[in-house]
Amino acid sequence: MVALKLYGRVPVNYALGLYKFSKKGKVQALLHQIKYKHKPLVARWFGRKYGRILEEAQIGKSFDLIVPVPLHTSKLRQRGYNQSDYFAQGLAEALNTPWSKQCLRRTRATPSQTRKSQLERFENVTGAFDVTNATVIRNKHLLLVDDVITTGATIGACATALLAAGSRTVSVATIATTE
Repeated sequence: MVALKLYGRVPVNYALGLYKFSKKGKVQALLHQIKYKHKPLVARWFGRKYGRILEEAQIGKSFDLIVPVPLHTSKLRQRGYNQSDYFAQGLAEALNTPWSKQCLRRTRATPSQTRKSQLERFENVTGAFDVTNATVIRNKHLLLVDDVITTGATIGACATALLAAGSRTVSVATIATTE
């Protein structure tokens, strides 16, 4: 399902989603706790759990670096943490793979994607990310992670920036994905 959201827009090696996201479902409730009720350690727990699953599937060792989707500094100040950082930390622990929140940044504060159409979401994040340290990602297989993927606009914009800056390949992993 994750791969279909990115198909034809950005090349990815693996496109992985742990759970299916549905409105008013248990996964939505958990993600809401992580994002808005100051429960970042739940995201870290999901990362460790998912990392063990990737190890069992024998793809966990293929990643050189785990990169979380960044928040803009204004959103980070408001929320106090980036849930994707915690998800990346949990994955890194389980996979024994380094992670970095220092190589990709959101260059502008974008309005929430929640009530936007698919086209508006893509327009909203186009050019909103850049690589701050290309040396760290050059010729590496990156695992780009976020909490949820809906249209693929944000993940796609991040992956495009990472590939343009010299990463060998990008894979994607999310806690949840919408239909």
